[in-house]
Amino acid sequence: MHVETLRRYPVKSMLGEEIGESEVTARGLTGDRVRAVLDVATGKIASAKNPRLWRDLLTIEGARVPGDAELSRLLGREVRLIDVPPEGAEFERSVPERVLAEGIEAEVPHTVGTLGGASPEGTFFDFAPVHLISTSAVQRIGALSPRGHVETLRYRPNLVIATDHPGFPENDWVGRELHVGDDVVLEVIVASPRCAVPTLAHGPLARDVEALRTVARHNRVPVFDMGPQPCAGVYARVLRPGRISKGDPVRLT
Repeated sequence: MHVETLRRYPVKSMLGEEIGESEVTARGLTGDRVRAVLDVATGKIASAKNPRLWRDLLTIEGARVPGDAELSRLLGREVRLIDVPPEGAEFERSVPERVLAEGIEAEVPHTVGTLGGASPEGTFFDFAPVHLISTSAVQRIGALSPRGHVETLRYRPNLVIATDHPGFPENDWVGRELHVGDDVVLEVIVASPRCAVPTLAHGPLARDVEALRTVARHNRVPVFDMGPQPCAGVYARVLRPGRISKGDPVRLT
């Protein structure tokens, strides 16, 4: 296995950028999710996991963010760009199945989450600081989709790991360690349950409901106490920091 692609997302829920190398610390890749958008009215962190309110975040380049006034105009709500999360910061996650059934304009039920259950304090990660997906998983989803393909960036990974094991090999990485390059060691914590985000338009990419429907049909994996969830990719924490680059070998122990 090797690192095929490295990506970071400077602002939570905005478009990311591909990079050739990065330092990796307990806070993930340098420059990843270092800022977020705060909804002034509710005090919650804006997240495209609630697509009715925040899907337009995925039209904005995270590396070139406008000022608060222009950002508020684009999003249709008063917002502020912040680099330190408020104490007890929360975000909303629309129930994915209801979004699929009723559409992105519908006001559907949602759950409320707190940031960073497996991340250092003061970060904007939903859960863990590193998200990985295998090329095999993306190829399998694409092959099963009525479209015949799916774009990797819909799943917003930090690392895309090139693998030659068919199917969803990362399901078996949970509880194990990944050694990336010469230095970095990651502990894989859990499979990544997918929300509505992969189905949304990402920049020039049109909406694709099959990016979630196909996963829901073909790869449901137990996630903590939530039971089987539609999953693609895995979350990891950093056991040993260091530097990683595109092309680095990846070893599973």
